[in-house]
Amino acid sequence: MITDAEATEAQAEALKLAEKTFGAIPNLARVMVHSPALLKGYVGLASALDTGVLPRATRERLAITIAQSNGCGYCLSAHTYLGEKGAGLSADQLAAARKAEADDPRTAALLVLARAANEKRGMVDAEEIAAARAAGASDAELAEVLGHVGLNLLTNIVNNTLGTEIDFPVVEP
Repeated sequence: MITDAEATEAQAEALKLAEKTFGAIPNLARVMVHSPALLKGYVGLASALDTGVLPRATRERLAITIAQSNGCGYCLSAHTYLGEKGAGLSADQLAAARKAEADDPRTAALLVLARAANEKRGMVDAEEIAAARAAGASDAELAEVLGHVGLNLLTNIVNNTLGTEIDFPVVEP
């Protein structure tokens, strides 16, 4: 991890962007900032998706589903914490998200689609997309689900490959 004291000018700029965006500098950012371009790209996509049609609770559930699917303890820990503290999800809702389940059919269908897209590397069946649409998902929601799969896959790969130290209450996949 890059500390503030050892950051180059470009790294310090990228870390400031992460802090401004997230309110703090998580360890994930300190690992990603070895490449300021990577950190800026991650922050940019995360910020853009935060302004989309999916509510925060759904975004956190998506992150939990993907983290569980990919065995990423860092992201599972972070999004379980953020899902509870930031999105107001209950312990039951957080546990359900790990299984791509939700208390409403539309959210559940989005989680199932996200897990399928992640595990099948995008090669989902037409029936899986039709099931999400039948549950009421819009085209914008479907597109954003895929954006969240990509965003979370990126962070899962970084954390799993580089062993990012977890700076949230630990939740094991």
